[in-house]
Amino acid sequence: MKRIGTLLALVALTLTTLASAQAAYGDGRHHGRDRADLVFVQTNEVGGNRVVVFERQADGGLDRQATYATGGNGGIAAPGTESDRLASQGSLVYDEGHRLLFAVNAGSDSISLFRVRGDRLELTDVDGSGGDFPASIAVSGDLVYVLNSGDDGRLQGFRIHGNHLHRLSGSSRSLGLANTDPPNFLTSPGQIGFTPDGSKLVVTTKASKSTIEVFDVRRDGRLSQTPVSNASATPVPFAFTFDPAGRLVSGEAGTSSVTTYMLGSDGRLTGPQSLSDGQVALCWIVRAGEFYFVSNTGSNTLSGYRIDAAGRPSLVTPTGLVATTPAGPIDLAVSGGFLYAQTGTAGTVEEFRIEATGTLTRIGSITGLPPGMEGIAAT
Repeated sequence: MKRIGTLLALVALTLTTLASAQAAYGDGRHHGRDRADLVFVQTNEVGGNRVVVFERQADGGLDRQATYATGGNGGIAAPGTESDRLASQGSLVYDEGHRLLFAVNAGSDSISLFRVRGDRLELTDVDGSGGDFPASIAVSGDLVYVLNSGDDGRLQGFRIHGNHLHRLSGSSRSLGLANTDPPNFLTSPGQIGFTPDGSKLVVTTKASKSTIEVFDVRRDGRLSQTPVSNASATPVPFAFTFDPAGRLVSGEAGTSSVTTYMLGSDGRLTGPQSLSDGQVALCWIVRAGEFYFVSNTGSNTLSGYRIDAAGRPSLVTPTGLVATTPAGPIDLAVSGGFLYAQTGTAGTVEEFRIEATGTLTRIGSITGLPPGMEGIAAT
């Protein structure tokens, strides 16, 4: 009987300890779990930027877990851009290799670094961005570059050491733009991103020059002093991704087109192939397997594309349209077989299941987020 009593006491102590630990970590059902399927949303609030963490359920619905301050302020761009205050793609970036989340604080000229632990975030760094109005971040291995879109458009490099960032001396480069701080929506650069092999760094300039700038990345992580400047096939190159063959796939807002380019070792873009979806202000683009989804901010719609082995884009439906959204669709993220679209004016995240045909089936909508939010990423 004494042994039974001792065993029961140990069990009770263990349960009490587990309950205390659960209370300490919050009420998420999977807190402390090694990995979770997550979607991160950046609020971009002027009075204090935050990241909201959602867990993706099996049916694609998002379950809100917690909200974390970035330690910086969001930014407001030029008047008339209420749907897209950062005027960029890549303002919130998840790095799977390091399990780190990067966020821009455009209003305080800084970037924040979070360690992702299960479904929780741990803020490990807030660093100066090396310029004015940081709007986009690129990661390749332990190398990080930030695009500051205000004033001359300045790039700044960093190295990841552990869960911290260290500025890379001699890595600052100017795009030579004549902008303001905060920048004008149309003339600010749109995105920064590495090629899949990490040998090049690409930047879009939108309407300021309608060019796609390509820098060489040297072995020490620093960039070539000047980029190769490529005129875009259609006006206002905004956001981009890459296809499996390494082609650049660019969303170009002037004619609401998707254009593919071959990117040579010399930084030259050749063989452009463009196709418009007939909508207004195609800006954001994300790849989901064989499909490429875009946000048409001026039309409150999403369109879907395919790209064949020769780099020719085609629409997944006769019109290309795969969904309508509330006002101001902007950033997109893919997690599993699901697509999530931010609406910067309405302040929602729209949830869709991606069908085998490339069409989208609406699952639901996350409301209660602040208008003007921008930045979405997923594991």
